[in-house]
Amino acid sequence: MADGRNTRERILDIAEAGILAKGFGATSIEEIIAEASITKSGFFYHFRDKNELARALLQRYLDTEEGILDDIFARAAAVETDPLDRFLLGLRLFAEMMADLPNGHPGCLVATVCYSERMFDREVRELNRTAVLTWRARFLAMFEAIAAVHPPREPVDLRALADMVSSTVEGGIVLSKAITEPAVLSEQILLLRSYVGLLFAPGAAAR
Repeated sequence: MADGRNTRERILDIAEAGILAKGFGATSIEEIIAEASITKSGFFYHFRDKNELARALLQRYLDTEEGILDDIFARAAAVETDPLDRFLLGLRLFAEMMADLPNGHPGCLVATVCYSERMFDREVRELNRTAVLTWRARFLAMFEAIAAVHPPREPVDLRALADMVSSTVEGGIVLSKAITEPAVLSEQILLLRSYVGLLFAPGAAAR
Protein backbone atom coordinates (compact mmCIF):
# COMPACT_ATOMS: atom_id res chain seq x y z
CA MET A 1 0.00 0.00 0.00
CA ALA A 2 2.82 2.39 0.86
CA ASP A 3 4.53 1.57 -2.43
CA GLY A 4 1.33 2.45 -4.27
CA ARG A 5 1.11 5.82 -2.50
CA ASN A 6 4.77 6.49 -3.22
CA THR A 7 4.29 5.69 -6.91
CA ARG A 8 1.25 7.94 -7.08
CA GLU A 9 3.13 10.81 -5.45
CA ARG A 10 6.10 10.28 -7.77
CA ILE A 11 3.79 10.48 -10.78
CA LEU A 12 2.28 13.69 -9.40
CA ASP A 13 5.72 15.20 -8.71
CA ILE A 14 6.96 14.44 -12.22
CA ALA A 15 3.74 15.65 -13.84
CA GLU A 16 3.69 18.88 -11.84
CA ALA A 17 7.30 19.72 -12.71
CA GLY A 18 6.66 19.11 -16.40
CA ILE A 19 3.38 20.99 -16.47
CA LEU A 20 4.75 24.05 -14.67
CA ALA A 21 7.70 24.10 -17.09
CA LYS A 22 5.86 23.38 -20.34
CA GLY A 23 2.11 23.42 -19.74
CA PHE A 24 -0.45 20.61 -19.74
CA GLY A 25 -0.61 20.26 -23.49
CA ALA A 26 3.13 19.75 -23.87
CA THR A 27 3.42 17.23 -21.03
CA SER A 28 2.48 13.78 -22.26
CA ILE A 29 1.49 10.72 -20.28
CA GLU A 30 4.22 8.83 -22.13
CA GLU A 31 7.02 11.06 -20.82
CA ILE A 32 5.62 10.90 -17.29
CA ILE A 33 5.59 7.11 -17.52
CA ALA A 34 9.17 7.03 -18.83
CA GLU A 35 10.51 9.31 -16.10
CA ALA A 36 8.62 7.47 -13.37
CA SER A 37 9.94 4.12 -14.68
CA ILE A 38 6.50 2.53 -14.65
CA THR A 39 4.34 0.81 -17.24
CA LYS A 40 1.36 2.42 -18.94
CA SER A 41 -0.94 0.12 -17.00
CA GLY A 42 0.82 1.27 -13.83
CA PHE A 43 -0.03 4.87 -14.67
CA PHE A 44 -3.66 4.06 -15.45
CA TYR A 45 -3.95 2.14 -12.20
CA HIS A 46 -3.58 5.46 -10.42
CA PHE A 47 -5.19 7.85 -12.92
CA ARG A 48 -7.92 6.99 -15.38
CA ASP A 49 -6.98 9.79 -17.79
CA LYS A 50 -5.29 13.19 -17.99
CA ASN A 51 -8.31 14.95 -16.49
CA GLU A 52 -8.11 12.76 -13.41
CA LEU A 53 -4.40 13.50 -13.18
CA ALA A 54 -5.16 17.23 -13.46
CA ARG A 55 -7.75 17.05 -10.68
CA ALA A 56 -5.36 15.24 -8.38
CA LEU A 57 -2.53 17.67 -9.15
CA LEU A 58 -4.72 20.70 -8.65
CA GLN A 59 -6.23 19.42 -5.41
CA ARG A 60 -2.80 18.59 -4.00
CA TYR A 61 -1.51 22.03 -4.99
CA LEU A 62 -4.51 23.77 -3.42
CA ASP A 63 -4.24 21.76 -0.22
CA THR A 64 -0.57 22.73 0.04
CA GLU A 65 -1.29 26.41 -0.60
CA GLU A 66 -4.10 26.47 1.94
CA GLY A 67 -1.83 24.82 4.50
CA ILE A 68 0.85 27.44 3.89
CA LEU A 69 -1.61 30.32 4.28
CA ASP A 70 -3.16 28.75 7.39
CA ASP A 71 0.28 28.38 8.96
CA ILE A 72 1.50 31.87 8.07
CA PHE A 73 -1.55 33.71 9.35
CA ALA A 74 -1.80 31.50 12.44
CA ARG A 75 1.78 32.47 13.28
CA ALA A 76 0.86 36.13 12.78
CA ALA A 77 -2.24 35.75 14.98
CA ALA A 78 -0.11 34.27 17.75
CA VAL A 79 1.92 37.49 17.83
CA GLU A 80 -0.54 40.27 16.94
CA THR A 81 -4.05 40.85 18.31
CA ASP A 82 -4.98 43.75 16.02
CA PRO A 83 -6.43 42.45 12.71
CA LEU A 84 -4.43 44.96 10.64
CA ASP A 85 -1.16 44.13 12.37
CA ARG A 86 -1.92 40.40 11.96
CA PHE A 87 -2.50 40.80 8.23
CA LEU A 88 0.59 42.95 7.69
CA LEU A 89 2.76 40.50 9.61
CA GLY A 90 1.27 37.63 7.63
CA LEU A 91 2.18 39.31 4.34
CA ARG A 92 5.70 39.96 5.58
CA LEU A 93 6.11 36.31 6.56
CA PHE A 94 4.74 35.26 3.19
CA ALA A 95 7.15 37.59 1.37
CA GLU A 96 10.06 36.22 3.38
CA MET A 97 9.06 32.65 2.52
CA MET A 98 8.94 33.49 -1.19
CA ALA A 99 12.30 35.26 -0.97
CA ASP A 100 13.86 32.14 0.56
CA LEU A 101 13.03 29.99 -2.48
CA PRO A 102 16.44 29.70 -4.20
CA ASN A 103 15.03 29.53 -7.73
CA GLY A 104 11.84 31.48 -7.16
CA HIS A 105 8.27 30.18 -7.11
CA PRO A 106 7.95 27.22 -9.49
CA GLY A 107 4.62 28.46 -10.85
CA CYS A 108 0.91 28.28 -10.17
CA LEU A 109 -1.23 25.37 -11.32
CA VAL A 110 -4.37 27.50 -10.97
CA ALA A 111 -3.04 29.94 -13.57
CA THR A 112 -1.81 27.07 -15.76
CA VAL A 113 -5.29 25.51 -15.82
CA CYS A 114 -6.79 28.90 -16.74
CA TYR A 115 -4.42 29.24 -19.69
CA SER A 116 -5.43 25.80 -21.02
CA GLU A 117 -8.97 25.45 -19.70
CA ARG A 118 -10.37 23.99 -22.92
CA MET A 119 -8.25 20.89 -22.29
CA PHE A 120 -10.11 20.03 -19.10
CA ASP A 121 -13.52 18.76 -18.13
CA ARG A 122 -16.06 20.73 -16.13
CA GLU A 123 -14.95 19.20 -12.84
CA VAL A 124 -11.37 20.46 -13.23
CA ARG A 125 -12.53 23.93 -14.27
CA GLU A 126 -14.96 24.11 -11.35
CA LEU A 127 -12.26 23.04 -8.90
CA ASN A 128 -10.08 25.84 -10.24
CA ARG A 129 -12.90 28.38 -9.93
CA THR A 130 -13.70 27.25 -6.40
CA ALA A 131 -10.06 27.65 -5.40
CA VAL A 132 -9.95 31.28 -6.48
CA LEU A 133 -13.26 31.99 -4.74
CA THR A 134 -11.89 30.34 -1.59
CA TRP A 135 -8.91 32.69 -1.65
CA ARG A 136 -11.31 35.61 -2.13
CA ALA A 137 -13.39 34.53 0.87
CA ARG A 138 -10.30 34.10 3.04
CA PHE A 139 -8.92 37.56 2.38
CA LEU A 140 -12.32 39.25 2.34
CA ALA A 141 -12.97 38.00 5.88
CA MET A 142 -9.61 39.44 6.93
CA PHE A 143 -10.32 42.82 5.34
CA GLU A 144 -13.78 42.97 6.87
CA ALA A 145 -12.24 42.39 10.30
CA ILE A 146 -9.65 45.09 9.62
CA ALA A 147 -12.22 47.60 8.34
CA ALA A 148 -14.38 47.09 11.43
CA VAL A 149 -11.51 48.40 13.56
CA HIS A 150 -9.70 50.66 11.06
CA PRO A 151 -12.05 52.31 8.53
CA PRO A 152 -10.24 52.69 5.19
CA ARG A 153 -8.86 56.13 4.43
CA GLU A 154 -10.16 55.90 0.86
CA PRO A 155 -13.37 54.30 -0.47
CA VAL A 156 -12.59 50.70 -1.38
CA ASP A 157 -14.51 47.60 -2.39
CA LEU A 158 -13.27 45.00 0.08
CA ARG A 159 -14.12 42.13 -2.28
CA ALA A 160 -11.98 43.70 -5.00
CA LEU A 161 -9.24 44.29 -2.45
CA ALA A 162 -9.38 40.60 -1.50
CA ASP A 163 -8.97 39.69 -5.18
CA MET A 164 -6.01 42.07 -5.33
CA VAL A 165 -4.08 39.80 -2.96
CA SER A 166 -4.46 36.88 -5.37
CA SER A 167 -3.78 38.99 -8.46
CA THR A 168 -0.64 40.45 -6.88
CA VAL A 169 0.74 37.02 -6.03
CA GLU A 170 -0.23 35.46 -9.36
CA GLY A 171 1.06 38.46 -11.29
CA GLY A 172 4.27 38.44 -9.26
CA ILE A 173 4.85 34.78 -10.11
CA VAL A 174 4.38 35.45 -13.85
CA LEU A 175 6.52 38.60 -13.80
CA SER A 176 9.36 37.02 -11.85
CA LYS A 177 9.45 34.03 -14.21
CA ALA A 178 9.20 36.18 -17.35
CA ILE A 179 12.22 38.30 -16.44
CA THR A 180 14.00 35.57 -14.43
CA GLU A 181 14.17 37.73 -11.31
CA PRO A 182 12.88 35.61 -8.40
CA ALA A 183 12.95 38.55 -5.97
CA VAL A 184 10.16 40.31 -7.89
CA LEU A 185 7.46 38.16 -6.26
CA SER A 186 8.44 39.03 -2.69
CA GLU A 187 8.84 42.68 -3.71
CA GLN A 188 5.29 42.75 -5.06
CA ILE A 189 3.93 41.20 -1.88
CA LEU A 190 5.73 43.82 0.21
CA LEU A 191 4.34 46.61 -1.98
CA LEU A 192 0.86 45.22 -1.44
CA ARG A 193 1.61 45.18 2.29
CA SER A 194 2.58 48.87 2.15
CA TYR A 195 -0.62 49.74 0.29
CA VAL A 196 -2.83 47.91 2.78
CA GLY A 197 -0.99 49.51 5.68
CA LEU A 198 -1.53 53.00 4.22
CA LEU A 199 -5.14 52.29 3.28
CA PHE A 200 -6.11 51.30 6.81
CA ALA A 201 -3.66 53.50 8.70
CA PRO A 202 -5.23 55.03 11.83
CA GLY A 203 -6.71 58.45 11.11
CA ALA A 204 -9.80 60.06 9.68
CA ALA A 205 -11.40 57.99 6.93
CA ALA A 206 -12.01 59.72 3.62
CA ARG A 207 -15.50 61.19 3.22
